[in-house]
Formats: sequence, C-alpha cells, structure tokens
Amino acid sequence: MSRPGSYSLQSRLLVSVSILLTVFLGLTGVVLDRAFRASAEAGIAEQLQVQIYVLLAAVDQSDGDFYFIEDLREPRFSQLNSGLYGLIRDADGQVLLRTPSALELAVNELALGRELSRGDTQFRRLAGASELEFFVSSYAVTWENRPAPVIFTVLEDTATYHLEVNQFRRSLWSWLGGLAALLLLLQLALLRWGLAPLRRLARDLVSIERGDSETLGEDYPRELNAVTTNLNLLIQSERKQQQRYRTTLGDLAHSLKTPLAVIQGEMAGLRSGPDHAGATASDTVRADVIQEQLDAMNQIVGYQLQRAVRGDNTSALARQVNLAEATARVARALEKVYADKSVKITQQVDEQTFFLGDERDLMEVLGNLMDNACKYGRGRVLVSSSSVGTDSGAAQLRVEDDGSGILPEANELVLQRGVRLDTLPQGQGIGLAVVADIVHSYGGQIQIERSSLGGAAVIVTLNNIRVSNLRESTAR
Repeated sequence: MSRPGSYSLQSRLLVSVSILLTVFLGLTGVVLDRAFRASAEAGIAEQLQVQIYVLLAAVDQSDGDFYFIEDLREPRFSQLNSGLYGLIRDADGQVLLRTPSALELAVNELALGRELSRGDTQFRRLAGASELEFFVSSYAVTWENRPAPVIFTVLEDTATYHLEVNQFRRSLWSWLGGLAALLLLLQLALLRWGLAPLRRLARDLVSIERGDSETLGEDYPRELNAVTTNLNLLIQSERKQQQRYRTTLGDLAHSLKTPLAVIQGEMAGLRSGPDHAGATASDTVRADVIQEQLDAMNQIVGYQLQRAVRGDNTSALARQVNLAEATARVARALEKVYADKSVKITQQVDEQTFFLGDERDLMEVLGNLMDNACKYGRGRVLVSSSSVGTDSGAAQLRVEDDGSGILPEANELVLQRGVRLDTLPQGQGIGLAVVADIVHSYGGQIQIERSSLGGAAVIVTLNNIRVSNLRESTAR
C-alpha cells in the first residue's frame, strides 16, 4: 500500500477537488430536490384551493340538504376513483355531500379533522388506507341557516406528485452526474496544464542528472523562477567547487610526485654508481626497503588522490557514458599492450547500455578489470553486461578470463588495498581495491566467481546502468 506522501501533487489536487465537487453537487442536488418538492406542494395547495371554489360555486342547499346545482367543471370530480375527491362536511365531521369520484372513498378511515373556524384554510398530507396518501385542503365557510361552519374538503392522491418528483430526481441527478463528469475532465485538463511547469522542471532535473544538459532553462512561471535560479546557482557552485578540488589535488599530486621521483632517481643512481659495488649486504637490504616504501608511497598517493577527486558521484558532474564504446576503447588499447600474448577480448555489451556517472570512474573500473584479465589470463577475455531482474536501472558488468582463477577463500582478500596473490606480473596491488571503492561509491556491489572460460569472473553490479537487447561483437 502506498504511503500518503507517495501520491503525486496532481493526484492530491484531483482527489481533493473531486471530493469538494462531489459534496457541493450532492448538496446542490438535495437543495434543488427539496425546493422542487416544496414548490410542487405549494402548487398543489393552490390547485386544491381553486377546486374548493369550484365546489362552492356548484353547491346549494334545500331543506337542509346539499346538492349540486350544475355539472362540476373539473371532469375528475365526476369520474369514480379518479384521484381527486370533493367532500362537504359539517362541524362534527359528518359528510353532507360528496362528488361522484368519492362515492367509494372510505372517509371514516381518514383523519380529516374538525376544528376549523369560519374562513380558516388547512392544507396537509394525510395517510389513508391501503398505503394511500392524499393532499388534503379544507376550507370552513358559514352557510345560511346553519349555526356551525360547513367544511369544504378536496383530496388528491399523491401518485401524480410522486411520479413528477421521481422524474425530476432522475433528470436532476442525471444532469448533475453529467456535469460532475464534465467538470472533472475540465479540472483534470486544467491541473495538467497548471502543473506542466513542475513536470517540465522534473524532466529537466532528470536530464541534468543523466548528463544531457547542464542547467535549467529560464522560461518558467514567475512562481518557479526563484527555485530554478537557486538550483542553477547550486549546480554551478558545485561544479566550481569540484573543479577547485581537482585543480588543488592535481597540484598536490605534482608536488608529491616530484620529490618522490627525485628520491627514486637518487636511489637508482646509488644502485648503479661506483659506490654500489662496495655496499654491504645490510646496505643493500636497507636500499631495497627504501625502494619498497617509495613504491608504496606512490601507490598510496595515487589511490588517495583518485578517491578524493571522485568525491560524490551523485553530483551534477555526472554524465551519460555509452558502456559499449568505453569497453571498445579499453579493449583496443589492451590488445596492443598485450600483443605478445595474442589477447582476444570479446564484448557482449549492448550499444544502448549507458553508465550514468563520471566517465573517468567507468574507465578506471574497465581498465583495472580488463587489464587484470589480460595479465592473468592465457589470451581470452570476455566482457558482458546483463540486466538485473525486472529493474531496468540496474545491471551487471562481467569481466572473465581463461587464467587459473582465484580460490573462493581469497575472493574477499584480493579486494583489499595493497594485497596481491602473486608477484609475477608487474602492477599495483591496489587495482581491485580502487575498483571496489568506485563501485561502492555508486551504491553497487562487486564479487568474484569462477568463469565459464576457466579463470576468474569479476562481477560488478550497479544501479545506474540501463541495459536493453544483448549484442555480441568482437573487438579487433
């Protein structure tokens, strides 16, 4: 399950505004529904009051009995069970006259009410038998020769009302749903348009990280100008600082190497000079010790300078380096160096494989590993790369030889600085230590296995390499 912080800014805004829009449209729908029902009931009340006046105009009294003096103008009053009913009652609730439509109406089951004074009007909803429901409007009038008011009552069942309300609700929620969908689409489009500068800023930062560009552009909205300007200043400051480090360390290297070279020259002169013939065995041993320490100092200085110059490989100095091209350059150089051994270096590295970092670090890793393979092998070297699992940003680089290999118990030992398992080939004992240090600085791993060629296989795993289809080529 994703943490809340892992949602994108666009998703947060979209969800927030969608919730707000849903609540707003929902409340709007409820308010409109209530307003429609209130308006419909008010209209029904007015209509029923008109029907009461129709009854008043059509009724007369003779000898205490009420009767219709003319046909009713409302046809539904004359149709049995039409849904519109008219009643004339006395103050005690006794029905004095009813319209033809109300002949089968169970008036006794209806709580029509009795307490109305002359001129009073009452409108309400009333539940009847068999789940029927009515709108009831009553009006009390004074009739000649009657001491108590006569109540004219008109009833209309709610079937038509509910039908109209349901139709309105379907139409209302359909329109609100369509409006919500349209507003969500417009909102999504506006969010994408509004957040486009942020997405472009993210792409530009990735481009700088990969080495495709050096600075952020200037065509950003005013709100982002301060951010992009400060980022550009930070990148430039880091580059200048790195350059100062490199310049200072280069000067330091020259300062240290010059006296060391003088001392080594003097040592060589002493060994070959006329005084060397008279040197004792003790002097020779001391001279060898001094020479060994000078060699160690050269190695340590070179190693520490390489570490300091590399610094943080996640800086803005990182570049996108084609792994196949870098491997081919190293292979061509080494085949010339080891021409006497007829070394053949086979590459299985895709041309679309890229190393994201300092090119010098990559050349250092390839140079050390491939040089060791040529040096300790019998003439066959294989360099290959492959993806790691399903992660397209991680890959393995394998350098194999057909030499005698390395014993499993010595795998960790050989990666330590200054340790060599043999003294036959000329070279530095810190080569693999430099490789391990570079690989670890990029968050990678290095391990040694038995090669399919019979010798050693050094496997480097990095998280900033992308590998696609495997392509085999032979360096010539």
